[in-house]
Amino acid sequence: MSVKTGLNPIIDEKTEVLILGSLPSDISLEKKEYYANPTNDFWKVMAKVVDKDLGGIRYKEKINILLQNKIGLWDVFHAGERGGSMDHNFKEKAPNDFIELTKKYPNLRLFLVAGKEAYNAFNELELSVKYSYIPSTSAANRKISIEEKANMIKKLIENRN
Repeated sequence: MSVKTGLNPIIDEKTEVLILGSLPSDISLEKKEYYANPTNDFWKVMAKVVDKDLGGIRYKEKINILLQNKIGLWDVFHAGERGGSMDHNFKEKAPNDFIELTKKYPNLRLFLVAGKEAYNAFNELELSVKYSYIPSTSAANRKISIEEKANMIKKLIENRN
């Protein structure tokens, strides 16, 4: 197993919603892009959330569209020891500094935490922020459809205040 370090947050001063995974997959870390694994449904879900076709456009443009919709990305963990990309393979993990982040970005209203492992770890941080669980968009979690995931996220975003 190797220690993996996450990516910088995708956020700006207008961001109100921050979607959190656990730690990027090996493919995402290699490409330095969130949700770079083509089997992950994240960008398909977000296309429905922001009502814009995100297929076939560059990563930077996808990020700009999220930010225009006041949505940012980050992870619960800054680093962790993990064999492969599956969350259940985590050993040592170091959380990101959410206290500092919320000071720097006071417009943050809601944290959406994707997947059970990430949600449970975020819950243990005992932060005084509004947060909700959302299902993972990983290929390993297709029990819930893309449409259902998108609708869940839309409702949470609409009720963020």
